[in-house]
Formats: sequence, C-alpha cells, structure tokens
Amino acid sequence: MITGRDYAKNAFRCAFYEAQDVLTDVADVDLIHLQPKRSYAIRYPLQKHLIWRDFTKKIVSINMAFEPVKLTKKYDLLIAHLPLMQDLIQLSAVRGWRDCCAKSICWIDEVYAAGVNSYTNWLPALNEFDHIVIGLSGTVDAFSKATNRNCHYVPGAVDTIRYTPYPEHPQRVIDLYSIGRIWESAHIAFKEYAARKRKFYVYDTYLASDVSVKDYKQHRQMHANMAKRSRFYYVAPAKMDIVGETGGQIEIGFRYYEATAAGTILVGQIPDCREFHSTFNWPDAVIQFQEDGRNVGEVLSDIDDDPRRQSKISRRNASEALLRHDWVYRWKTIFEIAGFGATDGMKRRERRLQVMAEQMGDA
Repeated sequence: MITGRDYAKNAFRCAFYEAQDVLTDVADVDLIHLQPKRSYAIRYPLQKHLIWRDFTKKIVSINMAFEPVKLTKKYDLLIAHLPLMQDLIQLSAVRGWRDCCAKSICWIDEVYAAGVNSYTNWLPALNEFDHIVIGLSGTVDAFSKATNRNCHYVPGAVDTIRYTPYPEHPQRVIDLYSIGRIWESAHIAFKEYAARKRKFYVYDTYLASDVSVKDYKQHRQMHANMAKRSRFYYVAPAKMDIVGETGGQIEIGFRYYEATAAGTILVGQIPDCREFHSTFNWPDAVIQFQEDGRNVGEVLSDIDDDPRRQSKISRRNASEALLRHDWVYRWKTIFEIAGFGATDGMKRRERRLQVMAEQMGDA
C-alpha cells in the first residue's frame, strides 16, 4: 500500500494515515513510503501545472517529484488509498508495480461529480488498476462514465477504538466543540449562547485542515481526546460552503464518523442524501438546528435540561459507530471488491468492536 505520510503532513490527510494503520493491524501489508526528490517543492506543483495543460495525457505517468521505488517481491494486491485526484502523481514513483501485483485497487476519496470532466488528463493513471473506488457516493456514476469503468463507492470511517469513550468514560468538560468548516452565523450563535450560559466553546481560530502537523498519530489522538470530552459537536455536510466545487452535491463529512464514535451529541445539519439516511438511521443521530443558527439556544437548552436523554444519545452514538463506522468494515469491502475474503485480523477486530458495543450499551 502506497503512503505519503513521510512528506505530506496536511491535517486533513491524518485520517487517511489512520485508516492505513488499521489495515496494517489486521492484514499482512507492506507500506511503500514515498520520499520526495530534491526540489520537490518546485517539481510537484510544476507537474500538476503541466498535467492540467497536457493534451497528450502522458505527463501524469511521469515520475517528476518522488524518489523511484522498485518492488522486490510478488504481492496479491496493491492498494493506492488517495485523498485527492492530484495524488495520482504518486503512482509513477513505483516502477513496474503491475508486474509484481496480481491485483490492484485505487481508492480516491474526494472528487465531486461537477469536477470529474476537468480531470481528463489525470484519468490515464487509472488505466492499469483492476478496480476503482470513490469516497463520495454522488460521484460514482459520473466517474464510471468518465473512465468507462464500473466504479464502486466506499465511504469514510474512523478508528473507533481510538475515538470511543469506552471504558474510561472521561468527563465531558467541553460543552461545545467545532473544528473545520462552520457557517459564520452558526459560529456567532454558538459564541453568544456560550457567553450567555457560561459554557465552554472550543473552536478553530485558524484555517486548520491544510496546515501541517508534527505527527499524524498525535494529531489524531489529540482530536479524539477532545471529542470524547465534548458534550456537543457541530457537524455539517462536507464542504457545505463551497458550492462552486461541490455543485451542490451533498456528502457525509468525516466529522460525522469521528463525533459519533466519540459519543458526542451531534448538532448542526443532516446531510440529506440516501447514504446518510441508511447508515446513520437511529434516533437523534444528529440534532438539527437552523443553518443560520437562529434557534441554537433553544435546541441546546432543550437537551441541556434532559441529562437522561444526553446519556442515551451519547451511548447509542458510540455503540452504533463501533458496529458500523470503523475502518475495518471499509477495508473488508475493499477486499471484497478486489476478490479477497476477510483476514483473520479483520474478524478479530470485528469481534472486539462488537463486544465493546455491547458493553457500551450496558454502561
């Protein structure tokens, strides 16, 4: 499995490295650690610039940015788990991988249907893969047409063992937690509510998703520790404020998985898409308020006045996440698409999650 963890340290990528770690725990996996070439900071953006303007559609397959890697043994499967389409540049660094890997699968998380046609020059990098997986449900049909392939949908997830509040059940000292994108009107409403009710509201004061982190594991652990010490967690559909990129496509953001696993009470907006309604289909999965935040105080106060309801929502969220939204379930699907059964490690992790969910429900 290809990984860019040694050089690409953007905060948004940390969830993907976490996913890769879960797979290495439950299957026999060799990680291919890509290393940037000298002058990478110049080569990488230059290659992207050239690809966008490349009528030959060949530059995407040229290794300009990374030290070349040569596989030295045979593998049953090669996995390219990529957050973005632009990460397809990584593939050319692994020389002759097709000859060493019996099967291959490329899982691209974020590409919106409205932008698929703009990636024409990038698509040839996918020609040698046996299977293509997309992380946004509304993009699968458009991507299948663009590649003339039968593409698959596999959603995001979270390391629920890292995020679950079980068995410690730490005190929820943060009243309201918000990271990433938020409507400014909702943010103002949260601040006003926190000031009026003397609540502890934790939020970003900088553009967090694209900053570099020191260590991705520490970053994920800190986020998990904050989340499972929060009572309310603000959520909204993925990139809800960038309609120019999404084209109005509604998708489930990673915050829903993380907040649910941490046993917080999700407040904000419900992604009005089939996948959300089928995979978060339990009572109070998200407590919704008006997008502009005008009824925030009413909604939060109503739950604040009902400790039993808070406890029930928290335990149910954490339990459902353990049973539905751990990365091991996604990797099982990836293996099934590639024609492989679940590993013994996957089965052991599933059993562990089931036991934890049962004990969470009894807590």
